[in-house]
This record gives sequence, structure tokens and C-alpha cells, in this order.
Amino acid sequence: MISEADELRRDLFLRDDLEAGDVVSAHREALRVLRDSIETAHVDAYSDIAWPREVVAAYEHALSMAENQVAEGVRSAKGDPGMGIDVAVRDDTQFDVFLSLAPFTIHAEAWRQGREIFSASDTGTALWIAVTSQQEVQLVSRLGALGVPQTAFTTQPRRRRRLFAR
Repeated sequence: MISEADELRRDLFLRDDLEAGDVVSAHREALRVLRDSIETAHVDAYSDIAWPREVVAAYEHALSMAENQVAEGVRSAKGDPGMGIDVAVRDDTQFDVFLSLAPFTIHAEAWRQGREIFSASDTGTALWIAVTSQQEVQLVSRLGALGVPQTAFTTQPRRRRRLFAR
């Protein structure tokens, strides 16, 4: 049997034409499927929009996590308190913070064996994951159960929108 560490992963990208609720579900279900694979994770407590009311408590908890990391000496007191907050994904409370903020943050990431496997950015508009074939099946099933289109993810990165006309 091939261990997950040796198993090939497939890059999946969130399509950019989904309903807002489906985007949130896609972020959260991707994290739930990847949770057992994640060794390290970080989230920024910043968003380009106002934090939705239902995630304000998670935002405040993230800032508290950053303060605790400073007190423990694992984070510099001089650094930006909202950037790169470490998340202990085995801790249910911290993982819930990660689940809550990931769809709305300017950046969240998760790593396994030195390889990034989850990257959310641009306040929910960009999501990339690297999944095993088993994780992909689980993700599609979980999203389907929530009514999210099975085509929510694609193997092609989304095209960057040009901000300025030439």
C-alpha cells in the first residue's frame, strides 16, 4: 500500500463563477477533507471586506491566538499581529477558527512535509488545493451533500483578470 506521503496529489482550483455560499462551503469542506494531512497552517486575520457577523468571534479568537503566541515566545512582538497566525489544526477550537476565516481572509495556507496543500487568498476569490484521489472523492461527495455543484473545482487555474486595459 502506498502511504499518503508518497501518493500523487492533484491540483484543484476553485471556479470563479460560484455562488457566495458555495465558495464558503468549498473552502470549509476542502479543509475538513485535508485536515488529517495538514502538519502546519497559518491564517491572516485580515479581509478585503468587513468580516461577516458569523465569523467575528473567530476573528477575535485568531487575534487572541496571535497574542498567546507572542507571550509563548513563538511569535515576535514586533511583527504584524494579524499576519501569519499559526493554527494548531489538531486543536478543534483553532481548527474552527481556520474554517471560519479561510473563506474571507486575504491569505490562509496549510502544509504537509514541506509542500503546500491548501492556499486560500483574495478574500475568498482564490482557492487552490492539492488532494489525493481519495480526498478528491470525499470532497466531491461532501460538496454534493451540501448542494454545491460537482464542478466547483477544476484542474485549470483561473485566468487572472486584467485590471487595466492596454
